[in-house]
Amino acid sequence: MINPPIEELLARVDSKFSLVTLGARRARQVNSYFNQLGEGLGSLVPPQVASTARKPLSISFEEIAADKIVAVPVEEPVAVEGVEDEPEG
Repeated sequence: MINPPIEELLARVDSKFSLVTLGARRARQVNSYFNQLGEGLGSLVPPQVASTARKPLSISFEEIAADKIVAVPVEEPVAVEGVEDEPEG
């Protein structure tokens, strides 16, 4: 059994693809945070929830369920007619 339930996670995003993408990106950030702890860099955001889970993906799903991590839609650039990209050189 997955904790938090998939139904609860899907209520926070608009599609399964968004859930997978958001969870994977955050899991990579959490993993990088734990890997850089001994180096003293402090440039990455630590996990936002207190968790007993040890795996970064589980931690990221708990953050999504707690509304600590939210998906922000990215707007695609609008192409302007009549304007072509000219290569430099």
